Amino acid sequence: MKAGIIVVLCFLSLALIVPPLSASDDRRQKWWKWPSTGKSICSSVVLPLYGNVYPQGYYYAQINIGHPPRPYFVDPDTGSDLTWLQCDAPCVHCTQAPHPYYRPNNDLVPCKDPLCASLHSGDHRCDDPNQCDYEVEYADGGSSLGVLVNDVSLLNLTTGVRVTPRLAIGCGYDQIPGPSYQPLDGVLGLGKGKTGIVSQLHSQGLIRNVVGHCFSSRGGGFLFFGDDVYDSSRVVSTPMSRDYRKHYSPGYGEVIYGGKATGLKNLLVIFDSGSSYTYLSSQAYEGLLYLITKELSGKPIREAVDDETLPFCWKGRKPFRSIRDVKKYFKPVALSFSNGWRSKTQFEIPLEGYLLLSSRGSVCLGVLNGTEVGLQNFNIIGDISMQDKMVIYDNEKQTIGWIPANCDNPPRSDTIIF
Repeated sequence: MKAGIIVVLCFLSLALIVPPLSASDDRRQKWWKWPSTGKSICSSVVLPLYGNVYPQGYYYAQINIGHPPRPYFVDPDTGSDLTWLQCDAPCVHCTQAPHPYYRPNNDLVPCKDPLCASLHSGDHRCDDPNQCDYEVEYADGGSSLGVLVNDVSLLNLTTGVRVTPRLAIGCGYDQIPGPSYQPLDGVLGLGKGKTGIVSQLHSQGLIRNVVGHCFSSRGGGFLFFGDDVYDSSRVVSTPMSRDYRKHYSPGYGEVIYGGKATGLKNLLVIFDSGSSYTYLSSQAYEGLLYLITKELSGKPIREAVDDETLPFCWKGRKPFRSIRDVKKYFKPVALSFSNGWRSKTQFEIPLEGYLLLSSRGSVCLGVLNGTEVGLQNFNIIGDISMQDKMVIYDNEKQTIGWIPANCDNPPRSDTIIF
């Protein structure tokens, strides 16, 4: 890998919940608690997305929390459950953020609450029964430590109704940034667990237990909770793995290159909206790179060793102006998943889904070596490969689906645009 690889690690975010808390005991703080309430309306929520894969390096959404509601920019992360904000409680270690740190109320989630239990494996210790301590670590080595609090969130439903559900979120008062750190207010946990924002809204009767996103290759897009913003008859879907339930995984897949099987198979795949790039294990990565390099042999394109945007970039006789300029040199990629006996589903990745145009006019490979960044067992489909698709995680049907889409136009109230 070339020097400058630190640039490409945004945003690698699969989360691991750490049982609280041994070495971190001295970082805890004390809180108070009073009860919460909720309403019951069935609809969907649509949130605009901002940012891009390159050059910004991440997508983000705005949520409005508190009374009165205040805006916060958060990473929409299907790779983790817990939603947390950097918290002025006071903040022991916090990173630069676009807004003032979240000021929590004293409505704590108690230690014995099922939401607290879901954050911890096995029997967790309650040093203080009145509060739920958490520590979450991410795949890049970053972490957040804090307590769970209940607070209201201002949401606009697609029916035109505005609601203020009370949700459990993390008040993160001690953050350690990883290499993929971005200057955001926190993380929006969209994972499958009980503390996930979608699970909480579903448990209050507000939405179906479905979450999805639509990243535009031109930047921006939208995020949605619920199932009334897409045409389900057009969705190509594959079952979620029954053997690997922690993250959104279709199980094991095979790399297809130029419409042909590559033999690069038995890859445990995870869809992770918190990762800007796609990551393959070392063997699959090297195999794909070999096929691409072989395809480029004899063509007027060569490695751009002076371009450190990503580990592998190529340049032509003159700077490329768009990915369209290299369509005759590269072939599309796909991942094939088994749907059962002899049945397979392909997640197609066009050139724009694995290549990007650098600021120097080179074309760079947006698939990275996951083994080199510590992903020993996982292969991640990141934002770059999910652009210009609605990707739908249906926790009720236990499927992952996708539809080609114009992600520049978010659905509006009482409309279905796809």
